[in-house]
Amino acid sequence: QVQLVESGGGLVQAGGSLRLSCAASGGTFSSYVMGWFRQAPGKEREFVATINRPGSSTYYKDSVKGRFTISRDNAKNTVYLEMNSLKPEDTALYYCAAADRTYASTRATTYDYWGQGTQVTVSL
Repeated sequence: QVQLVESGGGLVQAGGSLRLSCAASGGTFSSYVMGWFRQAPGKEREFVATINRPGSSTYYKDSVKGRFTISRDNAKNTVYLEMNSLKPEDTALYYCAAADRTYASTRATTYDYWGQGTQVTVSL
């Protein structure tokens, strides 16, 4: 059983930056594909970014490409989401997730474990 704990959220002005972290425990972190998802009020949860097990391959939601960067440190059992040039539409509860699979995935249904989320609020 994998436990995931997100941190790093907060309130930031448009154009600012935040770095989210997700610390994993209870499993072999390097064997899991990791992903970040988000859910805004009144909207469905959506894919943001994913990274494969060794960290050599990443995929992003189109609207965050060039602004967000996902990375992982398998020695520290942690995945990160560096967010730059933040926009009000990035406001959401951000979740990290772990999938026991070989290849990175953009689909929430393929993830086995989820954190509780960290709130990101971007003001004008």
